[in-house]
Order: sequence, then structure tokens, then C-alpha cells
Amino acid sequence: MENWLRRFLLGATISLALSAVSVSMAEDAAPAAEEELQPVIQPEVERTEFKEARIDTEDFEITAFAGLLSIEDFETNPVYGVRLGYHITEELFVEGTYGQSEAGETSYDVITGGAPLLTDEESQFRYYNLSLGFNIFPGEAFVTQNTTFNNDFYLIGGIGSTEFAGADRMTINWGAGYRLFLKDFVTVRLDFRDHMLNMDLISADKMTHNLEATAALSFFF
Repeated sequence: MENWLRRFLLGATISLALSAVSVSMAEDAAPAAEEELQPVIQPEVERTEFKEARIDTEDFEITAFAGLLSIEDFETNPVYGVRLGYHITEELFVEGTYGQSEAGETSYDVITGGAPLLTDEESQFRYYNLSLGFNIFPGEAFVTQNTTFNNDFYLIGGIGSTEFAGADRMTINWGAGYRLFLKDFVTVRLDFRDHMLNMDLISADKMTHNLEATAALSFFF
């Protein structure tokens, strides 16, 4: 009986010792396994920082423009004016415009060599219109690696009145433009418009196309 008890106690002692050694070896192996899972090379990705001109939070836009207006049958002459716009959404805006130019000589004036067809006051070409614009290609223009500007192309059209040759004439205008945002409140614009109105000064009443190309500076407020 005593021998059996001794063998039992000896076996239990050996089992406990082996268990303690196994636990110690497992704890020592865990950090080593974690170290092996760590990647040898840590990639470092550098983010390119650039300054981007954003559209200002204000919705009103005031514009001063100047350019050339080709009045049909009356040569091409300088034109200037102002625009006031309101941006309804990021794509849609309305714009009121006042522009002024002066008609040149007609072929009739050159051929006859007599008194001009229009007086100085009648040769003034003044127009007012209200137009609806739609931005169709908003995007970004990258000037340098670190500098980018927002920009957009837009279509525009509307209706108004033109004071010319002693009469007020209903006018339809339509065209396209390009807007570049230099700052969040300053833009540069290029516009191309056709002002369509009826005239009967030189020939029978006809629809004339008066083409306009302008450059402008705008401010949001």
C-alpha cells in the first residue's frame, strides 16, 4: 500500500512539473510569434497637399465685362456692361444683364458718302435681358502640381429688350461660357452670346444675329 501511494504522488508531481514547463514555453513563444507577424518594411505614403479654390457660400454674383459686339450690317465695335446673377443650385443660375455698344458705319453709308443712316443717339446699342444658365461640365483645372482651380462650362439663354435705331426691340439671347474660380469669391469668365432681334433699317424686316464675345471679372457676395 505504501509503495502504491509513493508511486501515485511521484506521478502527480512529475505531471505538474511538465504542465508548468509547457505553460512557460507557450508564454515565451507568443511574443516571438507576434514579432514574426509584424511586416519587415513599413510603407510610408506621402499625401500631396494642394490649394483648391472653392465656390464661396454666398449665392449672388456681380460681373463687370467688356469685349466686342458685331452688330449685323453695322460693323464690330467694343461692348461693355454689368451682370447680376443668383445661383439657385450648384448647376442652375439666373442672371440679369445690361450692355452697351455703338453701331459703326453701314455699307450704305460708305457707298453713298452722304449723311449717316443713324444719328449719334440712334446708333447707341443698349440691351437688357434676363437669362437662365446651366453648368454642364463642372471640374478642376490644374495649373501646377500643387495648385488647382475649380471651373465650369455653362449654357445660357434668355429674353430681353434692345434699344437701337430709335426703337425698343424684343431680343432673344443664347450662348455659352466658361468660368474659372481664382479664389472662393473671385472668378474670371469668358462668354459668347448671340443677340437675335428684328430690324428693318437697310432691307425688309429680318431677324438679325448680333454676335458678342466678352471677358469678365466676377465677385460672389
